[in-house]
Formats: sequence, structure tokens, C-alpha cells
Amino acid sequence: MPEQERRFDHSRELFERAQKVLPGGVGGNARSAAAGWRPHPIFMKAGDGSRIFDVDGNEYIDYLASFGPLILGHKPRLVLDAVKRTLDEMGSMLGAPHLLEAETAERAVAAVPCWELVRFANTGSEAVTAALRVARAYTGRPMILRFEGHFHGQGDVIHFSAKPPLDKAGPERQPIPVPGSGGMPGVLAETLIVRPWNDPTILEQTISDHGGEIAAVICEPVMANCGVVLPRPGYLELLRRLTAAKGIVLIFDEVKTGFRLALGGAQEYYGVTPDMSVAAKAIAAGFPTAAVGGRRELMDVITQNRVVQSATYHTNPVVMAAVSATLRELSRPGFYQGLFRTAESLQRRLQSAADEANIPVVIQGVGPLFQIHFADRPLHNYREVATYCRTEEYSRFWRRMLERGVYFNPMQQECWFVSSAHTEDDVRATVERAHQSLVVAREHVMR
Repeated sequence: MPEQERRFDHSRELFERAQKVLPGGVGGNARSAAAGWRPHPIFMKAGDGSRIFDVDGNEYIDYLASFGPLILGHKPRLVLDAVKRTLDEMGSMLGAPHLLEAETAERAVAAVPCWELVRFANTGSEAVTAALRVARAYTGRPMILRFEGHFHGQGDVIHFSAKPPLDKAGPERQPIPVPGSGGMPGVLAETLIVRPWNDPTILEQTISDHGGEIAAVICEPVMANCGVVLPRPGYLELLRRLTAAKGIVLIFDEVKTGFRLALGGAQEYYGVTPDMSVAAKAIAAGFPTAAVGGRRELMDVITQNRVVQSATYHTNPVVMAAVSATLRELSRPGFYQGLFRTAESLQRRLQSAADEANIPVVIQGVGPLFQIHFADRPLHNYREVATYCRTEEYSRFWRRMLERGVYFNPMQQECWFVSSAHTEDDVRATVERAHQSLVVAREHVMR
């Protein structure tokens, strides 16, 4: 198809205006020019189904999905209708327990294997903080074992070694905890053990050496904030066995995988049940909420008021209506089969397009969560991603795709999200445009 010339003049003007009042001209670092949105972020006007529209009138097939929440696409009618009814009937806030809160919790507990009790939160970062508090209070131990390249939100107690510079990260077998932001007290590094992902030998040795002082092991069951890196066969099962043997709380951070890989998340998909898990993003199809849940005996430290988990906006009627409506839609027979069918078709055909263009590309993912790694080998941990991925080539591919009307994250260490709103026509159009973009990228490399 002929390439349509796209102009971004109004976006540029709005960016210049926004820089006068917003740090970096945006409401969050992930949307900034520093995060790859160059030469400036694109200002959007609206979304509908699988499409998003910018202020300059350009239309895109959207695989960013607002960084993951839009599992039902933009403006899902059933969810919006439920929220509107709830606003009319209950208002936006009550500041008290209400029936919808309990009903929504019942749906959530029925869906997620490890949840016997659940508490809702406002963000994934907040829910992770609560999970770590619970684990420490329950075990009486101080240390947390986390994995290099996994992201667990921006809380000071855990935001270390998510994407550390390799020259500061220390030895590969025993990485140094590297703060993920300025302004974080360095002393908090003393509460963390950092290890590489997907190495059974190192994991076994670490648990053997430090098991008595580790309160919790936290991980993304599918590493989805560093491109997408799958667990090696048997690795999650090993995590479960080792932590159970030492009385360590196993926490799955399912902010990205929860309600996306299955109604019960990655723990259902892989058949490995942690002690606790955190969910966000897909749980409310675009409304701002998260949840932390786990075994009753663990969550009872909140019941007993030994751990504080509370905030003004928790379980407000608006987000409870969104969660409840979303879970009803995700529970519809055949929902995940259809979602996986579309997503797997897209993955296969994108891989074929790269092969035909003779460009070494490895697509890794699970169904509606994947990444196109510009690499010549499978990737199993953060350092392999940081070492072998060709970031400049990916950036050129992203720009070519943007110009052809396909919208996704410009950072290779992120991922694509497929929603139930995407169609086979979207897949065909995306693959056609990817083939053209890959050919152009290949010609650039050959020059």
C-alpha cells in the first residue's frame, strides 16, 4: 500500500505548550521523549476499539493499549455502561464499605488460584508494597529476593536493578542492587538480594545460603518489562518447591500477566500457584485500580491490623464497577481462545515477515503479550536482552511502523499488547506494514 504522509504539527505545538507546566512535557516518564517518543511524544485525541487517533488526525492500529490495561480495546461498551450506571446510582465515592466492593472481591477471588482474600489498591506499585509488607510481617524476616530486569513498580523498597547499566550492575551471578531512580536511600539495597532470572543453579544456591533470612521471593512469572522473556521449562515449579521448603513467601507480580494470559493469570496458565500475587492493568480494562491477594493466613496480618493497607480511593464505586464488568466479560466462554488465536496469528506472521526480509528477529511471548526482539538468538534474562538486542534497528522499525499507522512502545525493552478488539483485518494490515518497514530497515542496514 502507498505510504501516507503523516504530519505531527499539532502534537509538536502541544508538547511545546505542555513543557511549560509539566516536567518533560508529559504526565509520566514512560510517555516522554527520553523513553523513546522522539522527536516528541504524540498527543492523542481518542480511541475506539483497536484504533487510536492523534490530534493531527492520524489513525493507528494500537498495540500499546495504554501500556497494557486495554485488554478489551478502547471504550469497551459493557464496562463504560456499568461505570455510568454506578455513577448515577452511587456517585463517585462513599468512603465506606458497600455491596459492590464485596461482590467484586468475590469475583476476583473466584478467578485467581492463590487468592483466598484480596485487597484492592490504586496502582500496581502500591499493591507490590503491600505484598512485601505482608510477607515481612508474616515471616518476621527482613530480606527480599528479586530478579535482575524484573520491574515491580516505583516504590523505594523494590525499585532496584530493573534496567541497570551493565557497567554498574556487578557480577552476572551475583548482581549489585542498582537504584532505579535518583532520590532513593541507598541503605534500602541492604534489604535486597538480586539474582539473574532463569538460572536454576544460582537460584538453588541462593535459597540454600540465605533461605532463613528471606521473607519473600518476588518475580514476574513472565518477564514483561524487559521485552518479553519466558520462564524456562520447570523454572517456576522450582521456585515454588524451593520457597515452600524454606517457608519463604512466593509472590507473583502479575501486573502485566494477570487476567491477560488466562482469567487466573500466569499462575493458571503455567499451573504454578504462588502464596500471593499482585494484579493491575487488565483487571479493570482501563480504569485505575490494582489488587493484592493471597492465602488467608498471610492476608490475615492485614485483618489483625499488623500491616497497614489503606487509602482514600480504594474500592471506590467507579473502579469496582469497572472491575466487575471486566471480569464478567473475561469470563465469557471462548474469550481467551479468541484472544490467543488473534495474537498467535499476529506473532507467527510477523516472524515470517522478518524471515522473508532476512532480518534476524526473535519474537517471544505468550499469546496477547509479546515482543519483537531484533536479536539473532532466544533471550533468557536481562543481560542477554541488553547485550544481544539491536536497539537502533528496533527504533528505526518503530518509526517506520508509526508512519504506516501502527502504534506500539518505541522501547525494545517493552512489549506489544493484543486486545479482544483486534481483528484478523488488523492482523493482515499490521503484517503488511511490518513487511514494508522491515524491508526498509534491511536496506538501511545493507547501506
